[in-house]
Amino acid sequence: MDRITVVGAGNVGATAAQRVAEKELAREVVLIDIAEGIPQGKGLDQWQSAPIEGFDSRVIGSNGYEESAGSGIYIVTAGIARKPGMSRDDLLNTNAGIVRQVSENIARVSPNAIIIMVSNPLDVMCYVAMKASGFPRERVIGMAGVLDTARYRAFLATEIGVSVEDIQAMVLGGHGDTMVPLISYTTVSGIPVTQLIDRDKLDAIVKRTRGGGAEIVSFLKTGSAYYAPSSGAVQMAEAIVKDKKRILPCAAWLQGEYGFSDLFLGVPVLLGKNGMEKVIEVELTEDERAALKASAEAVLEPMQLVK
Repeated sequence: MDRITVVGAGNVGATAAQRVAEKELAREVVLIDIAEGIPQGKGLDQWQSAPIEGFDSRVIGSNGYEESAGSGIYIVTAGIARKPGMSRDDLLNTNAGIVRQVSENIARVSPNAIIIMVSNPLDVMCYVAMKASGFPRERVIGMAGVLDTARYRAFLATEIGVSVEDIQAMVLGGHGDTMVPLISYTTVSGIPVTQLIDRDKLDAIVKRTRGGGAEIVSFLKTGSAYYAPSSGAVQMAEAIVKDKKRILPCAAWLQGEYGFSDLFLGVPVLLGKNGMEKVIEVELTEDERAALKASAEAVLEPMQLVK
């Protein structure tokens, strides 16, 4: 890909830009932020690491969108970060305005781009981006399930004492307290996880996964997670750039899938060069289906506030 742009030069955005460059997913990586000098300085610093790390993706910083014209992918991290005691929904009004403006600019300079949304509250920001850009649902997807699944897998690996690479899992639903880790599809090298860990410990891990972001906020005090969120966004970008046809849990605009319509919700998605190429529908247990319904309802409420 000729160009990938990251909007927002805070911790998540700057780390995502560095990961995109180091993986050489695009010839040029543009880092955009409204703060004068910040994207320019961070972009220059990252480019100067290229001779040491051995990558040729040029990183440049900008305060406008003209330099990003023609980008194939935009990773949107713009917005204010969550503070201790602040719920994701508290971010709604401020970040909706920011994301609306960002999305309008993306559509203006790169009308064929794919948007990977990272800003919170994630599911609602995807909705704002799709409406403001006018892009089809295939080209607006949210990074939430990849991050939530990574946290779930990391906690399981620690508890069981195995490699994270051997844990296959998927977390669906909204990006928040109502997310739905699919225990029925969680395996360790094909072995059902329920054979390796008792249900009480498993339930505790599910609870910790749901509060994974808040746990990190409570430690950092003045910021939120960024290493794992940036990794999740870049994994999605890589699947698109390389047309890998990966099945990853992403926030997608549903049109009847899983019995839901007209909302963004985390579901298994086939990612390729066209963005979201297909929503994969899997059979859920009664408990999982009920939990997904509750998660969808939790997403709809704040979404309706921005209409």
